[in-house]
Amino acid sequence: MSNPSGYSKSIRAAFSHCVQQVRSYDYHHYLCLLQLLPDMRKAAFVLRAFNVETARAMDVASDPNTGLMRLLWWQDTIDKLFAKKKVEHPVAQALSSVISDYKISKHWLKRSVDARIKDASREEGVIPETITDLEQYAEDTASTMLYMTLQAGGIHSTNVDHAASHIGKASGLLLLLKSLPYHASRQGRIVYIPADVASSHGLLTTSNGGPEIKIESSEALPDAVFEVASVAGLHLQKARELAPTIPPEALPVLLPAVPAQVLLDTLRQRNFNVFDSRISRGIHGVSPLWYLLKLKWHAWRKTY
Repeated sequence: MSNPSGYSKSIRAAFSHCVQQVRSYDYHHYLCLLQLLPDMRKAAFVLRAFNVETARAMDVASDPNTGLMRLLWWQDTIDKLFAKKKVEHPVAQALSSVISDYKISKHWLKRSVDARIKDASREEGVIPETITDLEQYAEDTASTMLYMTLQAGGIHSTNVDHAASHIGKASGLLLLLKSLPYHASRQGRIVYIPADVASSHGLLTTSNGGPEIKIESSEALPDAVFEVASVAGLHLQKARELAPTIPPEALPVLLPAVPAQVLLDTLRQRNFNVFDSRISRGIHGVSPLWYLLKLKWHAWRKTY
């Protein structure tokens, strides 16, 4: 990350906090961001740190209402930052600087946190209806991070935006699948297998008057995971079909396609059994060294 020598000591500390937060909680993307040009890298780390804050809000809260209040706080904080009001929070401080320096769109920031709020506001036991619903959630959260990074780099291209959309959807879907065991273990949390897929594989049952998915002991779960993962694979394929039309300066921004592919390959190797503990070893089931070499290879080849 470039040395922001023109910033105050508090802002430099806020930037450093963002980098460490991404490294601690989003390591596979941390390594992707290191491949960006220094100026764009600074903004990308702050945006990813904001994403960490909103993505983890429900997980670190003592109860769902507290998590939802945290997301609503971020929704309000975005309005304050664009009104140039000071907010005493390291990620908010760094985000304020990035918004000013890179003219980041309020629309994208609000879209991201609004999607988290909508998801957190679901009634207990209410599950997404279709894969399309999951794709939209991935678009609003994961794809949006790529749009804002491209915006920070001054990159404007319809084809790049389309590629970013597909990569974000693939990444979002696959991470939701990987997190299934965690969400299943948390009382009141949503299990991210859409109702139509669950129903077609005999996973959907009725309990307490509403639909429920029991995944822990289901032999049909890998088939449902395969169906969702296949949609993610198609998004990666569509993103790569656009590669010949992508300007060189945008290629590093699209490197998150690499960890998405690594996770897809790992799921395939484990027969789409998300409860196989090997999926969570290292980085998406592979050693950190192997992952980094794969990432470096794609960066050197200018591919994704």
